[in-house]
Amino acid sequence: MSILIDGKALAAEMRQQLAERVKQFKAQRGKEVGLAVVLVGEDPASQVYVRNKIRACEEVGIRSFAYRLPAETSQQEVEALVDELVAAENVHGILVQLPLPKHLDERKILRRIPPAKDVDGFCAENVGNLAMNRETIVACTPFGVMKMLEKYGIDPKGKSAVVLGRSNIVGKPMAMLLLNADATVTVCHSKTQNLKEVCAAADILVVAIGRAKFVTADMVKEGAVVIDVGMDRDENGKLCGDVDFAAVKDKASYITPVPGGVGPMTITMLLYNTVLAAERS
Repeated sequence: MSILIDGKALAAEMRQQLAERVKQFKAQRGKEVGLAVVLVGEDPASQVYVRNKIRACEEVGIRSFAYRLPAETSQQEVEALVDELVAAENVHGILVQLPLPKHLDERKILRRIPPAKDVDGFCAENVGNLAMNRETIVACTPFGVMKMLEKYGIDPKGKSAVVLGRSNIVGKPMAMLLLNADATVTVCHSKTQNLKEVCAAADILVVAIGRAKFVTADMVKEGAVVIDVGMDRDENGKLCGDVDFAAVKDKASYITPVPGGVGPMTITMLLYNTVLAAERS
């Protein structure tokens, strides 16, 4: 029987520590830690994410500035708002909620956020620093995964790690973090040949492809650590991950559930990055 990696409990523990750091920052600097969130349009999932982020900020004492713009807002107007937030001394982190409406140039908008305020860890400089194993702000989800491994005493050093998925948000930074932790890393994707065999050789398997229950027991090595980043719906509309949890849980040594695994850590690492950005400011 595998050990469940409890992301919810670790997130709660980390948020208590962050609340203390926020108090110290206020006492030392005489001002609040501030996070600005920009939401353009009416995307229902984005609205839920933004609401959760604002609630999480309140929990640890971070002041949140929420900007909800109509879907027809122009490129110029969004860029002007971002520039305003870059100049604001009481804003330490800026987050533009993705996806943006199709008429907006996402890359141009994100490029206006300086690395010091890029609490998502998406800008080219922060990604470049991560690739060169330099201190930097790291993308929230993969950073959360590393914190989970650390908490459970799972050292990637010398282990074979397979990352299934190559997105800029999870797959690529995850691979770099594991590589920086001295794992031997393979990144798999839709064009990978012998996918089952590659995954089945992994000591640590991180899955982030957005396909419900894609990873089955025959793709998992006996005693492997399985990290499921997926957030999907099964055939009955029930929340599930990219891993067939019921089939894999008895084969893995450690496994993250969905929900309650990686999910709670993502927003917690956003708070962590915001506090870090404030302390460095």
